[in-house]
Amino acid sequence: MTLEVRHLKTLLALRETGSLVEAADRLCLTQSALSHQIKDLEARLNCTLFVRKTKPPRFTSAGQRLLALADEAIPAFLAAERDVAKLNTGEAGRLHICIECHSCFQWLVPCMESYRRHWPEVELDLTGGFSFAPLPALARGDLDLVITSDPIELPDIHYEPLFEYEAKLAVSNRHPLADRDFVMPEDLIDQTLITYPVDHDRLDVFTGFLDPAGVEPLDTRTAELTPMMAQLVASGRGVACLPNWALTEYLANELLTALRMTESGLWGQLYAAVRSDQLDAPYVKDFLSTATKTCFASLAGIKRIVAVEA
Repeated sequence: MTLEVRHLKTLLALRETGSLVEAADRLCLTQSALSHQIKDLEARLNCTLFVRKTKPPRFTSAGQRLLALADEAIPAFLAAERDVAKLNTGEAGRLHICIECHSCFQWLVPCMESYRRHWPEVELDLTGGFSFAPLPALARGDLDLVITSDPIELPDIHYEPLFEYEAKLAVSNRHPLADRDFVMPEDLIDQTLITYPVDHDRLDVFTGFLDPAGVEPLDTRTAELTPMMAQLVASGRGVACLPNWALTEYLANELLTALRMTESGLWGQLYAAVRSDQLDAPYVKDFLSTATKTCFASLAGIKRIVAVEA
């Protein structure tokens, strides 16, 4: 057979990411291997699937036809895999999820809605771990999955990497720092820093930026919701450190300015923590897969976490 499922997944990744480099990254291939796969498919079909040197790639009529097939076939394959998993296990399961990051609501809620359509029998619940320690609760069995940027070593807890993101400093468009390319910790000495209402040792702006430099902001204030923080920043009430993907709509609307924190940037990583004995449960594996796909389909400025070999 000329066409294979991997070919359809490749074309979908190319359309969704807009570049060979990012498509290869999503598929865990080298760019060379991905290019070879596409050229091999074009040779088999004796046609060109997309126009080179255009960004995003412009698909030919043949490419568009295969994309239409992929849009129909891939969801059907995934649905069949889920159904077989359910038949094999015969278990409904429970997923009580906790998040340690307020802005995660932006992508986690759509992820849960998509997941619920495929696993209606799984008991889903979502809570915020802002007033208690979620990871010990996960280890005790009170929770089933925790979204965290601060993994700690606990027995029998597995951390599944979701994505890497850059934290940026949001300031008013009229702020004196707004024309800077990047800011340093000492630039916040005379600033009011707006944060989520959590301990400072769970905030990137303190652990990765201010504390190492021995710097404290002039004042701090808290806000529960990201839109509230954005409005406070835009009105000149303070500055805020937020993930780049949480700032996308506010930058597009020119509501505020986002600055890199240090010349090289302040980077963080997000993980899904689960108990090791639940990792192979089909409904857990599928949630992790759905979460990853949702993140890379809907969030701008994130990248895959590269594993470092010991």
